[in-house]
Amino acid sequence: MMKWLWLSGLALILDQISKIWIDTSMSLYQSIPVFPGFSITYAHNYGAAFSFLSDAGGWQRWFFAALAAAISIGLVIYIKRLKPNEILLAVSLSLILGGALGNLIDRIIYGYVIDFLDVYYQTYHWPVFNIADSAITIGVAFMLYESFVVKDKLE
Repeated sequence: MMKWLWLSGLALILDQISKIWIDTSMSLYQSIPVFPGFSITYAHNYGAAFSFLSDAGGWQRWFFAALAAAISIGLVIYIKRLKPNEILLAVSLSLILGGALGNLIDRIIYGYVIDFLDVYYQTYHWPVFNIADSAITIGVAFMLYESFVVKDKLE
């Protein structure tokens, strides 16, 4: 099932290109409204999801980098062992892998993750995220769908 790793590569490339574009064309915290409820807002995330541990003093950079590297290795092994009919699971894991690698690269190079997708309603803002986070979220959603809907239909 390694043939699905092109999805990891696509997610990784789109993620890194978008982050380079944001980093070179915007100032930190600059926000560009796109339409009501969505802006491009340049931010740095020193922590994990929802800025978890972002103010922990710096050790979290290497902790999250090591964690992402270990998870990525595990995902490649898992994908390699999938059966040919486990296509949705291969797609799910490949998207998660691409997202994990995208954020891992940021942590190693910059010491933080570049985020820029800002979804909001009135004054409430969802935490700013990026394409890697989106790939991970879509991968997890596909995995949940496969686990709860598709497998139930097979039984």
